[in-house]
Amino acid sequence: MPESETPRAEAPEPGPAGAGEPERRGRRLAIGKGPGRLLVLVYGVFTVAAASRSLYQLIAQYEEAPLAYVLSAVSALVYAFITVSLVRGGEGARRAALLCCAAELVGVLTVGTWTLVEPSAFPDATVWSDYGMGYLFIPIFLPVTGLLLLRRAQRA
Repeated sequence: MPESETPRAEAPEPGPAGAGEPERRGRRLAIGKGPGRLLVLVYGVFTVAAASRSLYQLIAQYEEAPLAYVLSAVSALVYAFITVSLVRGGEGARRAALLCCAAELVGVLTVGTWTLVEPSAFPDATVWSDYGMGYLFIPIFLPVTGLLLLRRAQRA
């Protein structure tokens, strides 16, 4: 080989970790494209909205309605966990998101019914009050949509 030419480094072949470039399986969006990405966006927005609202209320107004504000903080944590699980991808994350969506649905139905049956228990609204009426009922449709898309992703 002439001295003017330098040998080219060959790209490593994909393979198991430690042998060249590690494979990237399981690092894709858990629920695909289109509606799945929209779901991630909505969960992300709800995470920020619920977290900022509950943080302010817990700091500035805790004595007024502690149960409502703590429940709003819990909903923010649930939204954040689901968002991260959906973005992370993989079967384990999909199962975790599925479980959290089911728990979220139970929470929305429980708190929504509780706020209708005993309104005095909630002097101030939570994200899940009246089935999410203050948020255009998105909190009741969000876990249902998430469950449907995650089930569809399981079959794919």
